[in-house]
Amino acid sequence: MPSIVTASELRAVLGVSSSLYSDSYLNDIIDTSENLILPMLVTYATRVEKVKLTSNTAYFYTSTAHEFSNGQSVIITGCGSPFNGTHTVSVDAEDPYLFTASITNADIVEKYVIPAGTATLSGASTYVGNPNVENAVIVTSVEVFQSRTAAGGQIEGVDFTVTPFRLGRSLFNRVSGILGPYLDVETMIG
Repeated sequence: MPSIVTASELRAVLGVSSSLYSDSYLNDIIDTSENLILPMLVTYATRVEKVKLTSNTAYFYTSTAHEFSNGQSVIITGCGSPFNGTHTVSVDAEDPYLFTASITNADIVEKYVIPAGTATLSGASTYVGNPNVENAVIVTSVEVFQSRTAAGGQIEGVDFTVTPFRLGRSLFNRVSGILGPYLDVETMIG
C-alpha cells in the first residue's frame, strides 16, 4: 500500500478517471515507484546480520548504523520466525548497530542471518509530506504508468523519437537531483 503518494494524487497528475483506472491499478504503480526510490534514501532500511531472542526481547544486529529511534515501527523480513513482522523498536544509545523489540516466544540463541535480513522503517513515515520525495515518486509513477499503457511499451518523446527504455537505469537518474539531500551514500558502496 503506497505511503508517500495516493492514487487520487497520481490520478490528478495523469488526468485519468477512476472509471478508467482503478485505485488498485494506480496503487500498484505507486508501490513500484516507492520500491525504487525509498530504499535509496537515508534511514529507510538496513541489513540485519544476526538475531537472538532472550526473555521475550529480540535483538537485531545490523551491518550499518540503523538510525532508528525509540518507538518507531520497523518491518523485519528475511530473518525467519518469530523475528519477521512489524515491531516497535527500542534503541540502545551505546550501540548504533543493535536495536531490540518485544517478541513473546521461547529463547533463541544468537544466529547469523544468511543472506542478511532487512529492517525497514514502516510506512516510510520519515518522508511522508516531503515534497522532494513526493515529486520523485510522482515522476517515477508517471513513467511507469506511461510505459504500461503505451502501445508496445514504447513512448514517443516530444521530438517524436521512440524511447523504449524509459524504465531502464536512467529512470532513477532523472529524479536523483531532487533527492540529492536525502540519498543514502552507503547504498552506493558495495
